[in-house]
Amino acid sequence: MSTQNVNFLVREPLLDPKQRILGYELGWQSADGSAVASGNDDEAAQLVRQIAEFLLDADGNWLLGENLLFLQATPGLLNEPALRSLPPHKTVLCVSSLGLGNAEFAARVKELRSAGFGIALKDAEALVHDKNLLLQISRVEIHFGETEFAAQARIYGALKQSTLRMVGRGITSWKEYDSCASLGVDAFAGNLFATPRPGAQATGLNPVQSMILQLMDMVRKNIDVRQLEAVLKRDAALSYKLLTYINSAGFGLGTEIQSLRHAVTMLGYSPLYRWLSVLLATAGTSAQSPVLMQTAVVRGRFVELLGKNLLPKNEAENLFVAGMFSLLDRLLNMQMDKVLENIPLSEQVTEALLNRQGIYGPFLSLAEACEKGNTGAIAALADSLFISPAQVNEAHLGALSWAQSLKL
Repeated sequence: MSTQNVNFLVREPLLDPKQRILGYELGWQSADGSAVASGNDDEAAQLVRQIAEFLLDADGNWLLGENLLFLQATPGLLNEPALRSLPPHKTVLCVSSLGLGNAEFAARVKELRSAGFGIALKDAEALVHDKNLLLQISRVEIHFGETEFAAQARIYGALKQSTLRMVGRGITSWKEYDSCASLGVDAFAGNLFATPRPGAQATGLNPVQSMILQLMDMVRKNIDVRQLEAVLKRDAALSYKLLTYINSAGFGLGTEIQSLRHAVTMLGYSPLYRWLSVLLATAGTSAQSPVLMQTAVVRGRFVELLGKNLLPKNEAENLFVAGMFSLLDRLLNMQMDKVLENIPLSEQVTEALLNRQGIYGPFLSLAEACEKGNTGAIAALADSLFISPAQVNEAHLGALSWAQSLKL
């Protein structure tokens, strides 16, 4: 049985100092909830083949836009032909000093480095003892919280004159995040963004979001399109953004939508509601908005694709809205029940957002589990929905590429 039929793809985002998604590390999780050993050559090679199949289009174009891809390197992965089909300047291979101690492995890494692939050293402390490693890598991972300050200071001393980009791991608080950003750490791995910043004030709905909610309510009530246009004309930028989303590659219409009336004529009201939900989630103004917005869009598309062949079309669209809105509490720094007081949603969507229950709840929980990658719930949730690992993985990668097509 192939890897794609037994393991689940999980992702970990890497953020830049401004909390924008720089890229993702992708890996496997087994059905029992454990991480698949990073040294397994067959599993690593299968991962690269999956990525090449779903994140490159027919012409070989990279579907993750400017996002980087981080992969744990093994001899099997380095020798997998599909690796060569990935864009070198968008692919970072993570290696250890122990691996580089193997002459054959080191030669292959050197070859890939020359071809433009990024090489990240996972054990930064090795640089203190072997400066020659600096010549073989482009990034270095620093594991905060695992060593005492004196050890970290020695690592910084070894790096400060280099041009290496630094990746921080193990950062557990926003105070640490800000301190590391000020020290020059370029990327931050992990899900800290899902944790509210201490002292963050509830922002509530801004004027643009209030207008979008008004439009959503009008669409839900099938109000005449001329009245919708009258509201939308108050904000030319919002109108432009809505049409941009509708005309994005992610929608695949094949014809350019020129106006809101044209959109309603071509699509009807139901798809318009979903695009307004994208606008609502992407109209946030907080510092954490970039990563939260992109995560919400990926989650919305992910759950929609999971439910595509299991639910009627209108319910799959409700899944999309549930996924999109599942991070509104974080975007607005408000409790979800307070957020939903302002948004007219169906009982099923509300139940999914508040309790992860009802018809949509398990889909949302499954998408969230694939983001965390540290839970054994993925297989159980997929089984409860009669969805195979292959279907989950295809939906996951499809959602990542679709979100990029929107150009948020």
